[in-house]
Amino acid sequence: MVHRHRDVQGGLARATVFGVSDGLVSNVALILGIAGASTDGSLVRLAGVSGLIAGALSMAAGEWVSVRAQNELIERELEIERRSLADDPEAEQRELAAIYRARGIQDEHAQQAAEAIMSDPEVALEVHAREELGVDPARIGNPVMVAMLSFWAFALGAIIPLAPWFFADGSSAAIASVTLGVTGAAIVGVLLARFTERSLVRTAIRQVFVAAGAATATYLIGSALGV
Repeated sequence: MVHRHRDVQGGLARATVFGVSDGLVSNVALILGIAGASTDGSLVRLAGVSGLIAGALSMAAGEWVSVRAQNELIERELEIERRSLADDPEAEQRELAAIYRARGIQDEHAQQAAEAIMSDPEVALEVHAREELGVDPARIGNPVMVAMLSFWAFALGAIIPLAPWFFADGSSAAIASVTLGVTGAAIVGVLLARFTERSLVRTAIRQVFVAAGAATATYLIGSALGV
C-alpha cells in the first residue's frame, strides 16, 4: 500500500499552526486584560490592533531568524560532509556501510549499497546528510516564506477576538471576544488533531483551556489594576 508523508522539515505547517494559535491566545488575553481594566472600547481596539501588528511582526521576524539560522547550520554541516567525501571517500563508504549494518543489513549487502551510493557524489552527499544529519538537502525551509506565513497566520488568529470591538463596546463585546476566542481555539485544536492524527476532543479541549487560562489571568489582573 502506497502512503505519503507530510513535509515536516520545511517548517510551514509548524509556522501556520503556531502563528494562528499564538495570535488567538495572545490577543484574546490582551484584549480581555484591557477590557478588565477599562470600559473604553477605543482603548481596547487600540490595544488589540497594536497587539495584532506587533505580534505578527515579531512572529515573522522570529521565524525568519530561526529558519535562517537553521539553514546556515545545515549548510555548514553539508559543506563539512562534502569535503569529507572528497578528501576520504573510502572512510565515508566504510562509515555508510557501518550505518547499514547497525540497522540489521547483512555485511555483504551493506557494502554493496554503500559502494553503489558512493559512485555518485551528489547522491552520496544526500544520503550521508539523511543518515548522519537527519535532513534532506533538497527540502530546506525557505525563511522568507515561513516568515510571511507566520505573519498572516498570527494576524488571522489575532483578528478573531478583536472583531467584536469594531461593532460593540463593554460587556457585550467582551462576551463576544470570549465566545469567538473559545471557538477559534477549539477549531485550532481540531485542525491540529487532524494534522497529527491525535484525539480531536482531547486536543480541542487542551487548546480551549490554554486560551481560557491566559484570558482569565489577564482579565483578573486588569480588573485588579483598573484605569
